[in-house]
Amino acid sequence: MAPMGIRLSPLGLAVFCLLGVGIIYHLYAGVISNRLAAFGQRRKVDLRELLAVSVEAAILGGKEVKAVREGNILKEKSKGKTREGASEPLTMGDLLSHRKMYNLIKNTFPQVTVHSEEHDNEEDSLAWSRDIPADILQIEGGREVAADSLTVWIDPLDATKEYTENLVKYVTTMVCVALEGKPVIGVIHQPFTGFTAWAYVGQGSNMAARSAYSITPPKVVVSRSHSGKVKSYIHDAFGNNTTVIEAGGSGYKVLALLDMPPNESDSMDQADVYVHITFIKKWDICAGAAILNAMGGHMTTLKGENIDYSGEPLNKGGLVASVGVDHKALLEKLPSWDPEKH
Repeated sequence: MAPMGIRLSPLGLAVFCLLGVGIIYHLYAGVISNRLAAFGQRRKVDLRELLAVSVEAAILGGKEVKAVREGNILKEKSKGKTREGASEPLTMGDLLSHRKMYNLIKNTFPQVTVHSEEHDNEEDSLAWSRDIPADILQIEGGREVAADSLTVWIDPLDATKEYTENLVKYVTTMVCVALEGKPVIGVIHQPFTGFTAWAYVGQGSNMAARSAYSITPPKVVVSRSHSGKVKSYIHDAFGNNTTVIEAGGSGYKVLALLDMPPNESDSMDQADVYVHITFIKKWDICAGAAILNAMGGHMTTLKGENIDYSGEPLNKGGLVASVGVDHKALLEKLPSWDPEKH
């Protein structure tokens, strides 16, 4: 007699398959869940750690900037001209600083979008030291956020023109972290003094606002290399007796608004307001915006609009920066001005 075969009805076959899928699911659901959780974790960033890496990056970049200047190996060339016709120099200090800063941040947080003023194809295997400075450790806990909600802006050498002229007090390296377009972490490092200012909005800073400011009239700090018609604009706003301080570098100009340590303040200008009436790149101003915000200050366009630190790098609205004064009252004194038409 021929052996009997086993036949399954379509319904029975379906039940058998479902049972199999169920068994496989129960066997592997935990593994899949754990792997998905790990994948999600890799896409999260601890902001306190990102602040520590940003400080380390700014200092590393600053060492390159200082070494190139002191070795007189600038190898200066031109990137072109600004909209106002001023030359934009590029030096080895810019490039070497960029490589250190960009690669350290990108190697540590590969999922985060990083914009730098400079670009090149040289890679560096730099790894974060895992060192968190004591003052940053005092920040309670770390706040984890989605990596794709962050934009990091790097200025590897702010005030390059002044750098080529050996006016090194104006030179800074800067890192800013924006969360959904709002600056939350700012680092401004001065390579030639070794001083580093940092702030994490809502959590802490090593900086403070000065005890006294004035807007009647204020001392206004402006760009010495991209000033355009800013002097007459300032006098129209605040009167002909207004003191206008010309300085290099956006980072320096923000620090001029703050209370610097005694050993750093001797070479610094002091101002009440920072005004810029032409186009300016976001890597120039984002770090300063974060530090001012942490101090209760403001950095807005000339019209009082908040600046979005995501997307394209150009801020076309000019800026007004202040701390310790009525920012709205400042804005009300400013004449109507459209940077796109000047």
